[in-house]
Amino acid sequence: MSYILALDQGTTSSRAIIFNHDATILAVSQQEIPMSYPRPGWVEQDGCTIFDTQVHVAREAIKRAGITAADIQALGITNQRETTLVWDRFTGKPIYPAIVWQDRRTAEQCKIMQQQGLEALFHERTGLLLDPYFSATKLAWILDTLPGARIRAEKGELLFGTVDSWLLWKLTGGRCHQTDLTNASRTLLCNIHLGCWDTELLEIFKIPQAMLPRIVDSQGLFGMTSPEFFSRNLPIMAMIGDQQAALFGQGCTEPGASKNTYGTGCFMLTHTGQTAVQSKNRLLTTVALKSQGIVHYALEGSVFVAGSAIQWLRDGLGILSSSDDAEPVARSVEDTNGVIVVPAFTGLGAPHWDPYAQGAITGISRDTSAAHIVRATLESIALQTVDLVRAMEQDTGSPLSLLRVDGGASKNNLLLEMQANFLAIPVIRARLTETTALGAALLAGQASGYWGATNMLPFADSDGDVFTPTGDQRQTQARFEQWRLAVKRVMLHT
Repeated sequence: MSYILALDQGTTSSRAIIFNHDATILAVSQQEIPMSYPRPGWVEQDGCTIFDTQVHVAREAIKRAGITAADIQALGITNQRETTLVWDRFTGKPIYPAIVWQDRRTAEQCKIMQQQGLEALFHERTGLLLDPYFSATKLAWILDTLPGARIRAEKGELLFGTVDSWLLWKLTGGRCHQTDLTNASRTLLCNIHLGCWDTELLEIFKIPQAMLPRIVDSQGLFGMTSPEFFSRNLPIMAMIGDQQAALFGQGCTEPGASKNTYGTGCFMLTHTGQTAVQSKNRLLTTVALKSQGIVHYALEGSVFVAGSAIQWLRDGLGILSSSDDAEPVARSVEDTNGVIVVPAFTGLGAPHWDPYAQGAITGISRDTSAAHIVRATLESIALQTVDLVRAMEQDTGSPLSLLRVDGGASKNNLLLEMQANFLAIPVIRARLTETTALGAALLAGQASGYWGATNMLPFADSDGDVFTPTGDQRQTQARFEQWRLAVKRVMLHT
């Protein structure tokens, strides 16, 4: 028998998952990645740690599955998307820590560009807005800040990549410098209508095209892993951004199909077919997949802090011993006792797009307990999703009848109960919540002949639990209005 190996390099951890022919998980290995916050609003990771942990968990997953690398037919990569790395072409060493997608250091630059009237140009070409979230301003910051970096880049000594390109380059021993169109579409440098780097946008940021990876389809032979990593050279047959991978893993391959992933952040995507729909409600137009030369698009709503808010309760406030404790602690109280948490730790994403917003806890009284704060934090994840859904419904002109969900935080039943109540529609959890890794595995398996055509793929379409709305909708709506008021308050200082 043979298997598919999916590398799922996320914001807070590196994971590797082995899938069999039925798309059943044979083994999983995961390792957390440290985050550093050198200044307020700055978020960094060590690029070498990202790679080393990913190789380690891949080897561990193979070991736990009781197989060898000879049993792996193909490897697929999915990754945190906008995180930016620059490394030396000759030594393979990063010249600066990876600047994580949550990083806000370039907020002022984005504001200046908006004032210059450039946002319409970028929105039309890239489908994105001028926000520190995306890679271009992070890359320009590195080139402008590190002495000699821009000159070295112009000489061809430095390479840029999002995490997918970094992993591919390292895994192939520096032989392959490529990215797929889904990841390229998140950089603010790619014309998503033409599927190539945009020379005018590159000139605005003064970024040499020589340092950029070649843009290719999401499926195909990207390269072979070098022999030092596994006992044989493994073919890398797919690369795709994590949210697009989850969309594919949920079987959302037709226009109108939607999913919401609860991970470090929270990301809702609606497939729009081969049409790049321009949002009128400050959502993003992004590439869902490029396969066999055909580009599929999606509308996306991005929340920056979701599951990471639970980590903050654990690591920052110390009121949880484990992230798994969030649900029982929150259930120990009937409601939030008026507390509202706005987890704008790295600004606010869609549909507000305020990089200056800061987190807040409102409604605190003498009888506020840790459990109330935990429950309000869970509630904030559901409330941010409501903002996304309402914007998505306005853009598509169609009300959502149900919401398909996945991701690590979707294992929290209370969160999904809250979500169903706030949206007043059923929420359906995927049978396999690891749909990000599944999407990468399915694409790699399909490209390598492990699986057949798309309609033959074993999508995780046998639903897991269904959460239906309960309770008083008037009270729920009143709570949502309180949330909106709290959001306005954290944006007032701008």
